[in-house]
Amino acid sequence: MKSDSITKYRPFPVVALPDRTWPDRVIAEAPIWCSVDLRDGNQALPIPMSVEEKLEMFDLLVSVGFKEIEIGFPSASDTEFAFMRRLIDEDRIPEDVTVQVLVQTRRHLIERTFEAIKGARRAVVHIYNSTSTLQRRVTFGDASREDIKAIAVTGAEVVKELVPTIPETEIVLQYSPESFSDTELDFALECCEAVIDVWEPTPEKKLILNLPATVEWTTPNIHADQIEWMCRNISKRDSVIISLHTHNDRGTGVAATELGLMAGADRVEGTLFGNGERTGNLDIVIVALNMNSHGIETGLNFSNLSSLREVYERTTRMSVPDRQPYAGELVFTAFSGSHQDAIKKGLDRRMKEEGGKWGVPYLTIDPHDIGRSYEAIVRINSQSGKGGVAYIIDQEHGYDLPKTMHPQVGKRIYDLADERSEELSAEEVGKVFFEEFVNVSSHMVLNDYEIDHHSAGRGDVACKVIIEVDRVGMSVEGVGNGPINSFVQGLEKSGLKDFTLTDYRSHAVRGGSSSDAAAYVQLRKDDGTILWGVGVDPSIEMAGVKALVCAWNLLR
Repeated sequence: MKSDSITKYRPFPVVALPDRTWPDRVIAEAPIWCSVDLRDGNQALPIPMSVEEKLEMFDLLVSVGFKEIEIGFPSASDTEFAFMRRLIDEDRIPEDVTVQVLVQTRRHLIERTFEAIKGARRAVVHIYNSTSTLQRRVTFGDASREDIKAIAVTGAEVVKELVPTIPETEIVLQYSPESFSDTELDFALECCEAVIDVWEPTPEKKLILNLPATVEWTTPNIHADQIEWMCRNISKRDSVIISLHTHNDRGTGVAATELGLMAGADRVEGTLFGNGERTGNLDIVIVALNMNSHGIETGLNFSNLSSLREVYERTTRMSVPDRQPYAGELVFTAFSGSHQDAIKKGLDRRMKEEGGKWGVPYLTIDPHDIGRSYEAIVRINSQSGKGGVAYIIDQEHGYDLPKTMHPQVGKRIYDLADERSEELSAEEVGKVFFEEFVNVSSHMVLNDYEIDHHSAGRGDVACKVIIEVDRVGMSVEGVGNGPINSFVQGLEKSGLKDFTLTDYRSHAVRGGSSSDAAAYVQLRKDDGTILWGVGVDPSIEMAGVKALVCAWNLLR
């Protein structure tokens, strides 16, 4: 932004609350959740949901565990009205779910709304009017504070008057001083108190006061100050539910909500994945899973987040960004080598430990808890490290590489990714591994191997090996304390030993054929070069011999 344009903006005023208490509080329990996907979310869609899509979304929200769902603005259109009636007439609303409807504070719109909700077991009638200085000046033509407060009072009076007309439905009033985030606190309080005077809530029949950050003007700490100030100063605090409804204009909607809960709020409105006007509403998924990651039960079930995301993307025609917390395609993926290594070590440790608290570096939550898989955690590009490559080969292909082999394989893989300037899939990583490190027969080719446990001395074995070295056939014979050692002795007698065998290990190939064995042989040349070779064969003895041949070839 050009410096000469900065002067058009001004700082947001702070709240005079020197004895604020919210910074010392922690979130210890979940709030009342209210999904506004079917109204606030739906109105923000380029193509609003059809009735059938809204029905599918409603069922999804119920399955997640929402007990309060704002289903629309039934007085605004026939589609919204028909949707409300279909929910009621087809008995689609579970007994423990309360529907919420939004309506402006106008008599004919409120009357139409009551027609829409007739027959529901319980409904929240959500009335609102804009109260901010900016709205009063611009939208309402310099309306006075008394004029604006009168709008709120009129709406509350009409709702109270109409309640007896549908005695079968329990009505809960919700009032929002819209643009609360930009309203003088004393005036927001004045409007809320006026509605309280009309509605006369009690601890048994509470009024919901929704304090929306309709536009996010300031930092989350000031929002928290606003909420704490209202919680302290509102009368009949035990008879009202303080509700939050944050937007995300500054990108801190989640933080503002969490601090607002610390400041004393009881209830949260938001949408799945933050769909909403401009930069969006609060993402309830993030807030709830943040709480889960601290051991707080939320009552919302996101154990199959990928399936929920699929329904959301299909019905809204919106997409969840790859980096969206918890739900994004890449959020459980590490490209950095050091991250990959730490994740692998953490997961390996988890596999060995029973119970205990979650503790894996870089992963705040167990992906399995939200229906994600470990398979996509580590992916390979030019920034990847040895640990990540070893993890892929282990998890996807069943080979537990010796730790000192990680640099040898890892460097080749990420050098290739760098050459291609692209990510390598698990299949491509495996292809390179098998072609370049397993049963390699470039210079020496193993044609036949015979072992005799009886012709040698006690405890020794004799071997006869038919090989080709640079296409020249030869027979190698040796005696040693095992198949590999006898082969090494034969290579030494034939003048082919220019190495020291420094390590050997083997295991059954996990996830492969039940008869496959993998062996790893480490050789060191006189110049200090150390390399591993891998042999795979149904016979564990032959796997070791093949690993020796492979390592010999890789040293050339």
